[in-house]
Amino acid sequence: MQIGPYKLTNNLMLAPMAGVTDRPFRQLCKRLGAGMAISEMISSNSLLYGSEKTLRRANHDGEIEPRAVQIAGSDPAMMAEAAKHNAGNGAQIIDINMGCPAKKICNVMAGSALLQDENLVARILDAVVNAVDIPVTLKIRTGWEPEHRNGVTIAQIAEQAGIQALAIHGRTRACAYRGNAEYETIAAIKQAVNIPIIANGDITTPEKAKLVLEQTGVDALMIGRAAQGRPWIFNSINHYLTTGQHLAEPEISEISAIMLDHLERLYEFYGEYIGVRMARKHISWYSKGQTAGGAFRQAVNRVDSVTAQLALTRDFFEQLQETSHLTSQSSNIEAAA
Repeated sequence: MQIGPYKLTNNLMLAPMAGVTDRPFRQLCKRLGAGMAISEMISSNSLLYGSEKTLRRANHDGEIEPRAVQIAGSDPAMMAEAAKHNAGNGAQIIDINMGCPAKKICNVMAGSALLQDENLVARILDAVVNAVDIPVTLKIRTGWEPEHRNGVTIAQIAEQAGIQALAIHGRTRACAYRGNAEYETIAAIKQAVNIPIIANGDITTPEKAKLVLEQTGVDALMIGRAAQGRPWIFNSINHYLTTGQHLAEPEISEISAIMLDHLERLYEFYGEYIGVRMARKHISWYSKGQTAGGAFRQAVNRVDSVTAQLALTRDFFEQLQETSHLTSQSSNIEAAA
């Protein structure tokens, strides 16, 4: 798949997620098979450009290309200025957020709330595309509520404005993340326009990825929550789509190595105070489903230092490795008998 001058290594993308897809996580997912990763949402409000949070979200130092930045807002002129600002600071692709269902975003008529005003959508897209000389992409939902799925119309507006790729989450704004994603609207959008289309929503396994590609005919897939605690999902899906075979799930030792490297990068990026707190959610995701994971999370979430957090996390995963090793030995003995 190609977006402007950038030919992606594959057709899998990491979805932008506020509080999750910071530079350390984007880099990790790219190393583990994502063809592209999009930044956390950045406000178009120029008053926030110099804030510590915005500066971190726009930080792409050493990041594997292409560097994609997502901007959000409802004023065409401010969105155009935000696009120019981020392009000037190293963004190679500007992505426009019209998919976020969060109340604090929709209440200011940004994110997926914009889908109610097709004229405003057109004005924003025209303003941003004309403001920069780099590719502009768009993320939407299928509509603002199940009774008003206007994704096809929005896609046609986007194509006319010069949007170079369109990602669609298979739910409406009103659905938030409830229920199951639907792909019929995404398939209809793919038939209605000629720009690359990316399907998003509930793509959690290699089999589901293959099914969605077949059902919709889209050019690429975008994966969000399924990558939390499982960033290797991109390699797993790539391998299955290419060979039809499953990659073995990573051993506990592999998960531990990936996670500890991720934590170190978080500490380096944020510093100790914020780094420890950002790491908590990732530790929770990596340990989900593991034996005694609940008790471990209660303990690790109470510590405030890098040293204590790393010690507890290493001890927990070393115990898991030891238990796994003993179980394997016991199984081998039984098989030999």
